[in-house]
Amino acid sequence: MTTPESASRPSVLFVCAKNGGKSQMAAALMEHHAAGAVQVHSAGTKPGKSINALSAEVIAEAGADMSAGHPKPIDPDLLARVDRVVVLGDEARVEPVDGMAGTIVTWHTDEPSTRGIEGIERMRLVRDDIDARVRTLLTELTGSPAS
Repeated sequence: MTTPESASRPSVLFVCAKNGGKSQMAAALMEHHAAGAVQVHSAGTKPGKSINALSAEVIAEAGADMSAGHPKPIDPDLLARVDRVVVLGDEARVEPVDGMAGTIVTWHTDEPSTRGIEGIERMRLVRDDIDARVRTLLTELTGSPAS
């Protein structure tokens, strides 16, 4: 169902397994760059209990904020109506639902731990990878580059 608000602004749902790190990071970065031009949501396929503290710290370094976020499951109605569903990483899987308005894409994000990089350095690399993808997605959704 298209509402007047959704007709005027594109929408995106970022999904990862726990909804405590990567999907929350992507949502915070999109909110930051889009400045209200995109409806932004995040969810998890198996939501955890809290936001990843290192994720929140490196997002704050980038001028965005995910501190008020909390892990939540996918809302099937939201899944059906958003313009784009972005699955981050290889742990989560999202199946299309009947009447789905948008498309599902998977971002196979950089995982520095496979190269022995851990801690804050790892999280900054993850953030930078997601940030570049978010900026590209923002341009795709709105036709305007991130500021």
